Amino acid sequence: MNLVNLESVSHAFGPKPLLADVSLGLEEGDRIGVVGRNGGGKTTLISIIAGTLKPDGGRVTHTRGLRVGALAQRDQFDPDAAVKDIVLAGRAEHEWAGDAAIREILANLLADIDLAAPAGALSGGERRRTALARLLVEEHDLLILDEPTNHLDIEAIAWLAGHLVQRKSALLVVTHDRWFLDAVSTRTWEVVDGSVERYEGGYAAYVLAKAERARIAQAAEERRQNLMRKEIAWLRRGPPARTSKPKFRINAAEALIANEPPPRETVELLSFASARLGKTVADLEDVTLHAGGPGAGPLVLDHCTYQFGPGDRIGLIGVNGSGKSSVLRLLSGTVEPDSGRMVRGKTVRLAHLSQELAELDPARRVLETVEEIRKYVQVGKKEWSASQLLERLGFRGEAQWKVVGDLSGGERRRLQLLRLIMNEPNVLLLDEPTNDLDIETLTELEDLLDSWPGTLVVVSHDRYFLERVADRCVALLGDGRLSMLPGGVDEYLERRAAGAALSARAASAPSAPERAGRDDQPAPEGGLSAKELRELQKELNRLERQIDKFGEREAKLHAEMAEAASDFERLGTLDAELREIAAQKESAEIEWMAVAERLEGQ
Repeated sequence: MNLVNLESVSHAFGPKPLLADVSLGLEEGDRIGVVGRNGGGKTTLISIIAGTLKPDGGRVTHTRGLRVGALAQRDQFDPDAAVKDIVLAGRAEHEWAGDAAIREILANLLADIDLAAPAGALSGGERRRTALARLLVEEHDLLILDEPTNHLDIEAIAWLAGHLVQRKSALLVVTHDRWFLDAVSTRTWEVVDGSVERYEGGYAAYVLAKAERARIAQAAEERRQNLMRKEIAWLRRGPPARTSKPKFRINAAEALIANEPPPRETVELLSFASARLGKTVADLEDVTLHAGGPGAGPLVLDHCTYQFGPGDRIGLIGVNGSGKSSVLRLLSGTVEPDSGRMVRGKTVRLAHLSQELAELDPARRVLETVEEIRKYVQVGKKEWSASQLLERLGFRGEAQWKVVGDLSGGERRRLQLLRLIMNEPNVLLLDEPTNDLDIETLTELEDLLDSWPGTLVVVSHDRYFLERVADRCVALLGDGRLSMLPGGVDEYLERRAAGAALSARAASAPSAPERAGRDDQPAPEGGLSAKELRELQKELNRLERQIDKFGEREAKLHAEMAEAASDFERLGTLDAELREIAAQKESAEIEWMAVAERLEGQ
């Protein structure tokens, strides 16, 4: 069944036409990924389909009674409203607690968020997960998602992809996460030059089909160029001859010559020469690091020793809050370890791309921002000016005189990248480099990093990008170490599913002096160390709290069953939930007994 139809739809933002005479339809069961350049009209297209934006021209038709759920790029909540009220919209506890689908959504998106907390106290990532949970607990015929993976970690992205594939509703999603596009999409729409090009399949199929279209277009253009050269030669044959030429032929030849297509705006990142890198890059020796400074905040590294060598290409993985950005700041020298030593090589020339864009002065012009790094730079055998480099990066003409504060997030990210690589570093630390970048720029960045001769450490939740540029993965699993992951992202997700990865805050031990005093105690022969004993005790306490919650829920269910004694349908639902709670409680009790026995044996 057809859900939405667009007929000859056009829309412009100021003088720039974003959509021009677009006609398309969206069917029941479609799962469509929308791709295109930043500012090219993706959000405009889905806003028109959702009905939140009226086009300048054309007609949009929704099937009668269509239920549309939309996730915008920005999440706006009443700061005083509780998370529970935002997500569950006043549902009674027994109603949502008895729904397995809702429990799964809450467990995977809001497990570490207090449902009674006010929205004003949430971080950006927590707000995003809350908005997603609110949308997913409702039933919709069409889900429209604008950058749903922003602020989500790898585990949450993998769960969301699986959840969306299982839903019966149609899906329209805008995202730069190519792994996610491949996982959920069966068709791809590319918004380009005011039109919408349609492709079958997810991102990988779209890339192949687009390459084939480009090959065919190139062959056609070569034929046109050959014909154009012949027509030019024909027109130039002396004035006497020209008078005898048929007028229609002259008009056709002139039209062919005049029909030069306008150049597409392209982005190209250049590979600058990198300074020589010695044998030593960065060595961590017995390093202890807290996220908030010495002894403050969550523990990230605990007496950790690790070597980053020349040419290493490392993807750093961990849940949100595990301390990945803190490790990059340690490597860049902006923070010092609490204890231990970090040795940096003498030949290291380091560049750190952080998540923040604060170092870009919002009052300065784009060209001035680049020229303060260098006015001229040597790339290969050619010298380039700052203005020429900006053109290669998509800043043409007047765009170079824009104020930085007026740039989009993607434009500011490109500008930040250019400033970094102009210094010809040999060690790159990239913290979420894919944020706000469109797929075309991401592809250019990957090509640049393919030929990068130095050391690379990258933190990213973009699984496609991570697997593309990194040779090996290292994880922060909450145990104070940098753990090798031979199996890459898949191994990390398996460890997460087994409960073997925590945030730094969740895994934080007591204060540094207490830990130092107890950790120095040697482990009994054949027994557990002080640290292992503490971890077991923490696990025992967690299981006790879990068992208490199951007991409270059992008591409530028994009371509800007594009240619903005459409602057999309700009794059946409550009985099924009671059996599920009892099974979970029994499993937790068995686990508690196993941990308790290990403690008693010490």
